[in-house]
Amino acid sequence: MPGAIHAEGLVKCYGEIRAVDGVDLTVPEGSVLGLLGPNGAGKTTTVRLLTTLLRPDAGTATVAGHDVVRAPDLVRRSIGLSGQFAAVDDRLTGRENLRMIGELYGMRSRTARQRADELLARFELTGAADRVSSTYSGGMRRRLDLAGALVVRPSVMFLDEPSVGLDPTSRLMLWDTIERLVESGTTLLLTTQYLEEADRLARDIAVVDHGRIIAHGTPRELKTRAGRQQVDVVVERGEQIDGTAELLARFSTRTPDVDRGRFLVSAPVEGGVHRLTEVVRALEGAGIEVSDISLRRPTLDEVFLALTEPATGSRTEHVMVPAGAAGEKE
Repeated sequence: MPGAIHAEGLVKCYGEIRAVDGVDLTVPEGSVLGLLGPNGAGKTTTVRLLTTLLRPDAGTATVAGHDVVRAPDLVRRSIGLSGQFAAVDDRLTGRENLRMIGELYGMRSRTARQRADELLARFELTGAADRVSSTYSGGMRRRLDLAGALVVRPSVMFLDEPSVGLDPTSRLMLWDTIERLVESGTTLLLTTQYLEEADRLARDIAVVDHGRIIAHGTPRELKTRAGRQQVDVVVERGEQIDGTAELLARFSTRTPDVDRGRFLVSAPVEGGVHRLTEVVRALEGAGIEVSDISLRRPTLDEVFLALTEPATGSRTEHVMVPAGAAGEKE
């Protein structure tokens, strides 16, 4: 069986730019694939191809058993799509938005009303059902948008950056909703820039860069593939950060990462606890005062950066950006 979503050699060009450059992927029924990549990597374009919003220039794709080029109407009847920005009508109430979607899909008025009521309860929006959606918070609008994508009970869902712009509480509520959706048997393709989101929701991950899939596997497999463990050193004084980075560079094949705001220097190392002991001795010998030091497996974020941003030989200065502060533009 090819899977609920299957693509071979998918290509989309804009002039000389190959936004999607030979993508192959398969998502088995009832599973979740996280499609990760930096801005402009081709994630959203891939979703638009699979949901029939764009026509591929080459390659083939099937969704729910239907060819996206030969049978686009059947694909659209089988899927739900929630894009980067909530597609709700601000002039309508939450209930009216869902009823409208149902009737546009050909539901009888009574059936559309019943389905709207079911979804409002499921997404904890019953109390705001008769308010115009322009008064909804960002999290409520996103939940209403997701409810709209489920009106026709799709077997396959596409979520493109579902938590962009949400505060932490709304994001956690959305994740709970998505998990319940998957437990009910829906197949899901999720695009995101938030690695914690993919780590929690996706069983498999495909990393996209420059329109191509450059890595694929479970979160654990990708972390294992990165191989080296990570040493994190927090120094007592800011003036010791550069010296610590220079010292760690002797034990690592990559330039250490520096977070000056937290007095943190990190670097991948090989050798496990034995190498950590060597680092501790070297720090003591250099007279560097350490408030904390640890050895850990790489996070999915670090795997992602290693795959998409090869070392350039210059030290990385991290700027901490809160989740929800960025969105993809393609």
